[in-house]
Amino acid sequence: MFVLRCMECGKEYHRRAMIYQCPDCSGLLEVVFDLSEVELTREELKKRPFNLWRYRELMPVEEGTRVVSLSEGGTPLYSAKALAEELGLRELYVKNEGANPTGSFKDRGMTVGVTKALELGASAVGCASTGNTSASLAAYAARAGIRCLVLLPAGKIAIGKLAQALLHGAQVVGIRANFDVALRLVRELCTKHNIYLLNSINPWRLEGQKSEAFEIADQLGFSSPDRVVVPVGNCGNISAIWKGFKEFHQLGLVDELPSMVGVQAEGASPLVKAFRAGKSRVEPEREPETIATAIRIGAPVNAPKALRALRESGGIAESVTDEEIIEAQKLLARKLGIGVEPASAASVAGLKKLLEYGEIDRDERVVCVTTGHALKDPEIIFSRYEKPVEIEPTMEALERVVMG
Repeated sequence: MFVLRCMECGKEYHRRAMIYQCPDCSGLLEVVFDLSEVELTREELKKRPFNLWRYRELMPVEEGTRVVSLSEGGTPLYSAKALAEELGLRELYVKNEGANPTGSFKDRGMTVGVTKALELGASAVGCASTGNTSASLAAYAARAGIRCLVLLPAGKIAIGKLAQALLHGAQVVGIRANFDVALRLVRELCTKHNIYLLNSINPWRLEGQKSEAFEIADQLGFSSPDRVVVPVGNCGNISAIWKGFKEFHQLGLVDELPSMVGVQAEGASPLVKAFRAGKSRVEPEREPETIATAIRIGAPVNAPKALRALRESGGIAESVTDEEIIEAQKLLARKLGIGVEPASAASVAGLKKLLEYGEIDRDERVVCVTTGHALKDPEIIFSRYEKPVEIEPTMEALERVVMG
């Protein structure tokens, strides 16, 4: 029903092969379903619980495998009328992935990735992380009862995410370098010591993340929006969402496909630069820097997949400043009551900029994906937002502050 295929040379590999890139050409691998064998209707889907495994026929898991799940998915799609009015947009929705069990979209990938680890007989899993991957993998490894190793850039991880990895019992190692170096090291370690790597270069993980597309279409009455705006770091999520929409379209579950919009922080924007230059590869940024720690990545491994998704969908790539990210974070919190970490707000910041540039029509129906909960990165709120006022415990002092 499904195989691994190299997106560069087209060579196919058995679904039980424990590989992350093509052994022949080092191209990225993707999971390809024979959709002619998939029987799935809107009526059948409506009968099932609303979570990721509602779409189990499109998840690459062998029959009889123990599924490692924390009831991920089923996240809300909020109608954002107040924010749409603020931006001058006809119809806007926010897909809030911070409502997943560990507070980010990474749980979608980890339920499939850790399930595949068990299926392939792994006794340990590992990753490099800017934070959310480590938090999610640690939780799902604990659920599966297997060892978890995490490499982090020392001093560069938001405390909320680091706390989760420690809480769930991962072995956490900080290195005095950035994420890209951490990923190189953990890949080498995993290969040498038979640890199953679960960064987004692992094609099985992205299969879980494509369920975001299934849910958006499902929640919109089995229709696609005109645009889906996604924060971009390592480039796996935007390509996974595009893949999900294509599969639903091929199955006849939606009639149209959306355009994808990828948004990066200006200080970590190799995808945006490559897209604008018409390139098929990114030029790595050696010292990426942004307050949006979840997307502080200079050498995104899935960039070729993301560039393909943008071009196939007639999409756009845009970058935003840290100040624009903070302003969008405030808009989400104060117009909609949705608290997100800075990286999540990049989608709204990018939408705002593209509307101002006239790149997105104000009559479109748009979905912004917010990828992680506000409490993932509370330091930003304390450092960038107004501080609490402290007073003496008297009514006079209180009235002076409250009544102006």
